[in-house]
Amino acid sequence: MSEAGPAALLSVDLAALVANWRALAERAAPATVAGIVKADGYGLGAGPVARALYKAGCRTFFVARLSEGVALRDFVGEDAQVCVLDGLLPGEGELYRRRALTPVLNDLGQIETWQTLARRLGDPLDAVVHFDTGMSRLGLSPRETSTLIDTPTRLDGLVLRMAMTHLVASEETDSPINARQLAEFRAIRAAFPAAKASLANSSAVFLGPEYHFDMVRPGCAIYGINPTPDKTNPMACVATLTAKIIQIREIDRPQTVGYGATWQASKPTRVATIACGYADGWLRSLSGRGQAAIGGQTVPFVGRVSMDLIALDISNVAAAKTGDMVELMGPNIAVDSIAAQAGTNGYEVLTRLGQRFVRTYAGTSA
Repeated sequence: MSEAGPAALLSVDLAALVANWRALAERAAPATVAGIVKADGYGLGAGPVARALYKAGCRTFFVARLSEGVALRDFVGEDAQVCVLDGLLPGEGELYRRRALTPVLNDLGQIETWQTLARRLGDPLDAVVHFDTGMSRLGLSPRETSTLIDTPTRLDGLVLRMAMTHLVASEETDSPINARQLAEFRAIRAAFPAAKASLANSSAVFLGPEYHFDMVRPGCAIYGINPTPDKTNPMACVATLTAKIIQIREIDRPQTVGYGATWQASKPTRVATIACGYADGWLRSLSGRGQAAIGGQTVPFVGRVSMDLIALDISNVAAAKTGDMVELMGPNIAVDSIAAQAGTNGYEVLTRLGQRFVRTYAGTSA
């Protein structure tokens, strides 16, 4: 952080994050709760997030990329299992073993490759197998699943720690897809009774105990995104984003603001320009519809979000001055409301947060 202070600040409340994780653990008990820290901990910093969750008792973590797993190993203890959702790609086996990472095996070829390495080492290797029950992305296809069930020797030399799948529409509580996937996964789980089973993501934690199995894998809910979009958010706010006012000016009709002259003053207007833009990950689709908060009072975006700057109409906030920090996301501007205004979801809002933000962490003793 420079002597002048940050132009934009992303404050992460690790105590709130841990409180969210514990609330999910209480709801899902006796199932355990994994820590999903892919995409740099949903944009908030995988290292500090994982360290806080580990201190709170989390012992299973999921990342997307192998590189994320390698980096995460420096932040969690040796007793933590770090699972990589991308699976085992050619030439990666030795790195997985060397860094004590567990591949989520997504097809029969990956299972065979992992089994071959185990046989060469003369030592069993832990494995997680992903069964596709409807997403049609990663995971064993229904045909491969039937093959594995019929020939369980394909797992010889491996210790199947977990069978998992991923729900398609868990946030839609009335979707028949949920019940169909649940039934399919129960049948798969019955074929591998010694392995733990994992189905539920954030929203599925709230679908009922029949979805919990042995482990739940909430991601967005830990970070404060609402897992129950049709109800009040039960999760605590974790991330607050503020940006500095770097100029204030008075304009009047017919003056315009920003590229394309998309906003024109209809009366005397006080405009504040803040140091944040789409280069920082703040979505351009918020142009003309986003909001900020100053002293708890919301103010609208005017004109287009540009690369480095956003303009605000602060006519009703007389006390605002150059150098003040304006809230773009936090207690007054919820991540889910930002997502709705931008036509996206809270996942994208958080994971797009750029590297120009200075990140600070509170509650590390949690």
